[in-house]
Amino acid sequence: MSDTPSVSGPVHVMANFTVHDAEKYRVYEKGFFPILKRHGGTFITLDDNSETFEGSMPPEGRVVLFKFPSVEAATAWYNDTDYQALSEHRRAGTELKFLTMLHGMPGR
Repeated sequence: MSDTPSVSGPVHVMANFTVHDAEKYRVYEKGFFPILKRHGGTFITLDDNSETFEGSMPPEGRVVLFKFPSVEAATAWYNDTDYQALSEHRRAGTELKFLTMLHGMPGR
């Protein structure tokens, strides 16, 4: 038995990147939402001017936040061959700082 608490329920995915080729990034944006929805994902927000209250490393560029019903759904989205093919446009048009899955609170 693992000492790691079991986490179930929704997870969030947060990305931070700077767009340096808007045309290539637009190709990514256009294909992103259908694949997100296919895996039960929900877009929450994006911000091109986020504000950091504390800390020494604020995000630069765009911060995007979306949600999936489970770790499995988020992982399936990321590993989806259609998403991986589409993400080549994001890779070509942006400098990615991070793409991170945030787990829900463990049961208490």
